[in-house]
Amino acid sequence: MRVLVTGAAGFVGRWLVSCLAEEGHEVTGTRMSGEGIPDAAGSRNQSVRWRALDLSDPTSVGEAVADQPEAVVHLAALASGAEARRDPGRAWEVNAAGTARLTHALGEQRSAGLADPVLLLVSTAEVYGVGAAPAPRREDEPPAPVSPYASSKLGAEEAAREVARRTGLRVVIARSFPHTGPGQSDRYVVPAFARRLRAARRLGAPTVKTGNLEPVRDFLDVRDVVAAYVALLRRGVPGAVYNVASGTGYSLHDVFQRLARIIGAEARAEVDPEFTRTADLPHLVGDPSRLKAATGWKPRIPFDQTLQDVVDAQTD
Repeated sequence: MRVLVTGAAGFVGRWLVSCLAEEGHEVTGTRMSGEGIPDAAGSRNQSVRWRALDLSDPTSVGEAVADQPEAVVHLAALASGAEARRDPGRAWEVNAAGTARLTHALGEQRSAGLADPVLLLVSTAEVYGVGAAPAPRREDEPPAPVSPYASSKLGAEEAAREVARRTGLRVVIARSFPHTGPGQSDRYVVPAFARRLRAARRLGAPTVKTGNLEPVRDFLDVRDVVAAYVALLRRGVPGAVYNVASGTGYSLHDVFQRLARIIGAEARAEVDPEFTRTADLPHLVGDPSRLKAATGWKPRIPFDQTLQDVVDAQTD
């Protein structure tokens, strides 16, 4: 199968293109102009073609889909919540408007009878917002985003749905819950904790600065997430939304303590307002029943193994 992966040079994209290539698919990955071809997760050594993509440029978008792929996994996004808060307009330009351009180009191909691709749109569980109770979120709950990042991703979902209604484009939406793994940037919480704890152990520091440790999150390993995306390409129902989740929640305090044990650090957490997010969701855990029923997927990598692999992948 000819598969186009947007945002393929990112954290999840590197793992995904490697997985798809190993399965024998003909993979094209996109990267931002000027961004190097990654070698993490083996993607440099696989038969992956690379091209630049600027989601703000309709010409660039048209060139990216010119090969008429049979499947598209749309990962490209402004994925940092902090960056989205600093510039909400850019978040909407990249995430919502960029998705509108991509889906429009794919829809035009279908309307012209040139191709009939399936589009897996990777969204976020943050579109659910604050729940009425600390319970696993289900796909039939009405979205209520409370951040520029989440609202722009919901905008991306609506853009894709509009094109699907108008052209028949086969759109499958994955709402992914938090995930981590080896190679993730320490802009994100798990590798950030690991980096600070390793430094504390090395320096003998008694404390590590953190944000609020009370929120509960449903963490998955990136390799399990990639397996879910591949399963949805094969068996996802067009028009459906699927939670990519484990159904198990961990408080950030628990994550911190688990990493401290793995690293052998005795430092305690010290909440610092500099690291505290406003409007942080107190509980974000997903019900994966729909995904499991449709594809048979289930997470396979234990959480402590994921944390160990994150620590092992970091270098001083």
